[in-house]
Amino acid sequence: MPVRVQIAAMIFLMVQAVLFGVGTVVILSTNLADDAFTLMPAVVIGSTLFSIPISWAIGVWLRGSKREQRSTRGERVTG
Repeated sequence: MPVRVQIAAMIFLMVQAVLFGVGTVVILSTNLADDAFTLMPAVVIGSTLFSIPISWAIGVWLRGSKREQRSTRGERVTG
């Protein structure tokens, strides 16, 4: 499995937890609390779908910043 996928998979769980928490707080702290039973599945699905591209972008960014650090120290960067 490529390193980029491994990094994105680790970040995915954290990003999904944050998005799920934000969605849950928004639903339960507003007038939508009456419809929470029907809206919570949408929050779960939405947080999962939005977490995928966000975690991929963060993983690419982290991988790129690591390469910049290696290249500034004079090490050879490949791949």
